[in-house]
Amino acid sequence: MSLNGTAAIGRMYLAMAIAFFTLAGCSTQTIQPQTVPEHDSGIVIEPPLAGVTVAPLARSPLPPPALPAIAIVLTNSQPAYADVARELARHFKRHEIHDLSTSSRPPVSVLRSINDSDSDAVIAIGLRAAQSSVSMSHKPVVFSQVFNYEEHGLLREHSRGVSALAPLDAQLAAWKQIDPTIARIGMIIGEGHDRLLDEARTAADRHGIDLRTQVTRSDQETLYFFRRMVRDIDGFWLFPDNRILSPRALQEMLAEARRQQIPVNVPSESMLRLGAMISMSTVASDIAQTIVDIVRQIQAGHLQRIPPMTQLSEIRVVTNDTTQVVER
Repeated sequence: MSLNGTAAIGRMYLAMAIAFFTLAGCSTQTIQPQTVPEHDSGIVIEPPLAGVTVAPLARSPLPPPALPAIAIVLTNSQPAYADVARELARHFKRHEIHDLSTSSRPPVSVLRSINDSDSDAVIAIGLRAAQSSVSMSHKPVVFSQVFNYEEHGLLREHSRGVSALAPLDAQLAAWKQIDPTIARIGMIIGEGHDRLLDEARTAADRHGIDLRTQVTRSDQETLYFFRRMVRDIDGFWLFPDNRILSPRALQEMLAEARRQQIPVNVPSESMLRLGAMISMSTVASDIAQTIVDIVRQIQAGHLQRIPPMTQLSEIRVVTNDTTQVVER
């Protein structure tokens, strides 16, 4: 081997030894942890947001839909019926009025023409109009000004009624206002008015009145019980039940009441001239508005949700020379 080769081999061994000891030294060194200097990360954490109330956008209420067309059927043109028809005409722009007392056609012909018309509902005012409309109309019927509606079977699937009386509670409230001393009131009525009797008794209890009631079957029986009752009451509450009240019986009852100085509350202002002391009657505009409300429910398809009879809200009180309208 030459001298140059021997020198090269020596240099190789030297390099390998240096590398070995270098690695061995690294394996025994301890790595000291370094502290990372704090610095601003640029991230800011805010506290939770307080509750935010978002107000809904104000929207104008949609106007109610236009009222549908109706047919108004009158028993006759007496003021109590005509006044309601006149008030209805103010609400319903599309309407037709049929007066059965002046029509040259029989009711069946009138109702046939109504069924063929574009009317959406029939408003029947008075007993004859209600009977004809309920039995022959193919459209929903709303009747009013009928007291003995149950006896005549006027409540059916397609018909609804409006009370023929001013609200009983409001009547007693007005009566107590006129005469705070009144404490015992008599009431005679025909059969089939259990709901009315319950309502009258509830109202009487609310106003601290002792209500004396009697159910009768004829005008003679009514007159008999009235003569017995009138001696023990402070006032008499007369209801428009023509089944138990004839003109003769009514005249005798009012005459007896005058002799006993017992005030009689009648349901019609026109009866004051017969000798009654106070009348508490319905208000035509209130009847019309109640009918409007019912028709709107029918228009919305809610006929089945409407109660069989809807109560009124106002009364007209007339006593001697004082007239006032009292809202319930």
